[in-house]
Amino acid sequence: MSAVRAPDPRVGVVVITRDRRAELLHVLERLAALPESPPTVVVDNASTDGSAAAVAASFPGVALLRARANLGAVGRNLGAEALGTPYVAFCDDDTWWEPGSLSRAADLLDDHPDVASLTARILVEPALREDPITPELRGSPVPAPPHLPGPALLSILAGASVLRRDAFLAAGGFHERLWLGGEEELLSLDLAAAGWWLCWIEDLRVHHAPSRGRDSTGRRRLGIRNTLWTAWLRRPAPAALRRTAAVLASVPADGASAAAVADALAGLPWVLSQRRPVPHRVEEGLRLLEEPQRRSTARRYVG
Repeated sequence: MSAVRAPDPRVGVVVITRDRRAELLHVLERLAALPESPPTVVVDNASTDGSAAAVAASFPGVALLRARANLGAVGRNLGAEALGTPYVAFCDDDTWWEPGSLSRAADLLDDHPDVASLTARILVEPALREDPITPELRGSPVPAPPHLPGPALLSILAGASVLRRDAFLAAGGFHERLWLGGEEELLSLDLAAAGWWLCWIEDLRVHHAPSRGRDSTGRRRLGIRNTLWTAWLRRPAPAALRRTAAVLASVPADGASAAAVADALAGLPWVLSQRRPVPHRVEEGLRLLEEPQRRSTARRYVG
């Protein structure tokens, strides 16, 4: 990828954070060094470690939104609303974009008006190995027209994707009921149902330095619940049953998994009231993903 030598006003960056001050400041240093000079919004999800004050002191050019409570992924919605750019790149507080990737993404979105999102290749620090999900994205079986810039997906990776801002907001952004953990799939399916394409792009790159502060067990509980909810919100009953069986067969048989299932069942009245199966063309792609998902070791909730 050739270096970008001038600021690019087309892409803004949204970072959500919670109690990871040192990691957040490192990410903001990386973003500030990008040749694209992207406008950046940090949404602080009610941190208690001084993160917001540190951002305000060290990065006065960054727009800072201080949430009164931990909004989870919904913080990204607020950040996207605050930007005036046509495209929005999401980061977590342990991921950052490689120089040139944001302008490359903007070029591709300019050239492909039917594409709503571009997901990048993730390089895991410090060895810069590919994230284990990469082969699945590169070899996605989702049917797609030949003009797309990369393989078609049916779920983005929120901390490593650039989205068309208007399409993101029109789809409702990330749903507040899902909060965080596997929250991308519902949004992705709604974008696909609305006629948008989602793509993975080999030469877009994001770096990921996995946080040691991650609550993997808590995230697993949310992820299982959200995966089950999404299946029943958007898939025909036979497909939702298959997905439920596959998920439950793949998770550890412990208290966290049991609590996730209980949470999913408790939300069933809401799910049934909001149920809206995707069109056949989207369901066709989801059916083709069932076997890769069943065999996947990268997508399992095991923390």
